[in-house]
Amino acid sequence: MSTTNAQYDKAAAQCSEIFFKKLKDYGSSWRIMRTQSVTDQIYIKAKRIRSIEMKGVSKVDEGIRSELIGIVNYGVIGLIQLERGISDEDDMTSEEVIGLYTRFVQQAKELMMAKNHDYDEAWRWMRMESYTDLILMKIKRTKQIEDNKGVTLISEGIDANYFDMINYAIFGLIKMEEE
Repeated sequence: MSTTNAQYDKAAAQCSEIFFKKLKDYGSSWRIMRTQSVTDQIYIKAKRIRSIEMKGVSKVDEGIRSELIGIVNYGVIGLIQLERGISDEDDMTSEEVIGLYTRFVQQAKELMMAKNHDYDEAWRWMRMESYTDLILMKIKRTKQIEDNKGVTLISEGIDANYFDMINYAIFGLIKMEEE
């Protein structure tokens, strides 16, 4: 599992590098987004990945890797929005955003490591397409929970789905690195 630990950290570092550069360019302009919009952004990225996987070709220069990074980063944005609520203002300092980003990625990793222990790294035997389908399923679940105003009878909440989407996307990044 030490390999998984290092691979996860490397993939997460690639995501944070992009996120932090965009934070410098745009600030926290995404603070205006409701979680439903964040979920839809993740949906667009996952649908594009599935389209590329099924068609075998991309007509836009960015490929699957950049979309997986986007899923990770929008997943973290979703978690921040759930915790802080939406804002019409760019109301967070870069230091606050980086702190929250780092905390949520660490929580996602801790969740992954716990599940990884219980499932004996089953994700390593899965196909890339399965990660895409699981992310899309998690999006559908999230949309249903959002439509239900966050109320569930027995299921985990929106945050748990965002954490799972982050981890499936990181698994995809690790797989791509290995291939």
